Amino acid sequence: MPTFDVVSEVDKHELQNAIDQVNREIGTRFDFRGTEAHIEKSEEELILVAESEFQLQQMRTILDTKLAKRGVDVDCLEAKEPEIIGKRARQSIQVRQGIDKDTARKIIKIIKESKLKVQAAIQGEQVRISGKKRDDLQQVIALLREADLDLPLQYINFRD
Repeated sequence: MPTFDVVSEVDKHELQNAIDQVNREIGTRFDFRGTEAHIEKSEEELILVAESEFQLQQMRTILDTKLAKRGVDVDCLEAKEPEIIGKRARQSIQVRQGIDKDTARKIIKIIKESKLKVQAAIQGEQVRISGKKRDDLQQVIALLREADLDLPLQYINFRD
């Protein structure tokens, strides 16, 4: 019985490489010269540090372009409001990974409403889809790509 998994993951190496590129570009750009602007990375969070909100916006633009060039979906980043304290501005950006329960339920609901002969099961932070025909599974992938889920999805472990 063919199956595949629906996941939402971010390639951590590509994310780190993009952050390194952004920090390098910030160090060489004229409008950031003499400032202590940089991006810090913790486990599931990025922290943009600059001297003004405008510089934070510039850093976010650079980060988005570098991530896009490296094939990382920008929708996985959830930016919070910038904090401006004196001459420092900080912005926290959450890196979203995994499919939460509500989104998994939405995925299953979309699949069931399509009346395709497949089964969907939540397994932790992923959804496993199984069916008798490979064509049905490919229709599910097409259906989920068209759905507006506000989360980048990847389809892995496609097995016959």
